[in-house]
Amino acid sequence: MTRSAANGLIIASVFLLVGIGVAFAFGRFPISLPDLGRVLWARLTGVPSGLPPAVESIVFQIRGPRVLAAVLVGSALATAGAAFQGLFRNPLVSPDILGASSGAALGAVLGIYLSFDVFGIQALAFAGGLVAVAIVYLVGSAMRGSDTILVLVLTGIVVGSLLGAGIGLIKYVADPYNQLPAITFWLLGSLAAANATDLLPLSVPILLGIVALLILRWQMNAMSLPEEEARTLGVATGPLRIAVITAATLVTSASVAAAGIIGWVGLVVPHLARFLVGPSFPRLLPTAAILGGGYLLVIDTLARTMAEVEIPLGILSAIVGTPFFIGLLRSAHRSWS
Repeated sequence: MTRSAANGLIIASVFLLVGIGVAFAFGRFPISLPDLGRVLWARLTGVPSGLPPAVESIVFQIRGPRVLAAVLVGSALATAGAAFQGLFRNPLVSPDILGASSGAALGAVLGIYLSFDVFGIQALAFAGGLVAVAIVYLVGSAMRGSDTILVLVLTGIVVGSLLGAGIGLIKYVADPYNQLPAITFWLLGSLAAANATDLLPLSVPILLGIVALLILRWQMNAMSLPEEEARTLGVATGPLRIAVITAATLVTSASVAAAGIIGWVGLVVPHLARFLVGPSFPRLLPTAAILGGGYLLVIDTLARTMAEVEIPLGILSAIVGTPFFIGLLRSAHRSWS
C-alpha cells in the first residue's frame, strides 16, 4: 500500500472514530467524552463509574445500538455502491439507481403489510432487491451496442418507477390507522427504532455480504478491464458477476429492511473513498466501508439534533447527495463530449 493510500485509510478511520464520539456525545441528553470513557471503562472492568444510571442506559440501550446500526448500514450501502460501480464500470451507478433499494423497499413494505417478523421482512427485501437488479442488468446486457451508462441509468429509472407504483399500491390498500403510518415513516428512512434486538438480524447479512465482497476484491480489479481481457487473466467473469451482485444486493436489502430508503450513500461515499485511496478495490472497498459508517453517523446525528422533531435520514441524505450528483454529472458530461 502506498503512503497516500495509507494516509487515506487513516483519514477515513479517524473520521469514523470522530463520528462515533460525536454520535454518543450529542443529543437531548448530552454526554461528555470523559463520562463516555468512564462508562465504557466501567463496563469493561466492572468498576462502578460513579455516574447516574441514566447515563449508562443512554449509552448502552439507546445510543449504542443506534450508533452500531448507523455504522453497519452506512458501511453496507457504501460498499455495495463501490461494488456496483466497479462491476458495471460506471461511476454513476449506485444501489438506488440500479433499483436494488426500490426492490428491497417493495419487498419490505409487502412484509410490513403482511405483518411478517423481522426475518420475513428481510427475506422479502432481499428477494425484491435481487429481482430488481437482475432486471436492470439483463436489459443492459441485451443492449451492449448502446451507451452502457445511459441504458443502465434509464432502465434503473424505469424499473424504480414500476417498483414505486407497487409500493404506492400497497400503501393505498394498507390499513390507514396502523399500517399506512408505519410504512410512510419507514420509507423516509430512520434509525430511531434501532435497538439491541435488531442488531443481530441486521449485522449477520451485512457482515456476510461485506466479507464476501472483501474476499472478491482482488478479482474485482480485473472487472474494470474489457470482458475478453479479464477472462484471459483467468477470471471467471460470469460467476464473479453473479457473486458480486448477490453480495451487494444482500447488504443493500438488509439495510433497507432495517432503516428504510437512505439514498445517495452508495453514490457519494465510494467517490470520496476513491479520492482518498484510488480506484484499486483491495484499498477502495475497506475505505468505503469505514467512510460510509462515519458518513451515516454524521447524517444521523444531524437528523436527531438539528430540530425539535427528528428529520428523516432520506431527506438529509438527499440534501447532501444531490449537489454532489450534479457535480458528478458535469464531470461525466465533459468525458462524453
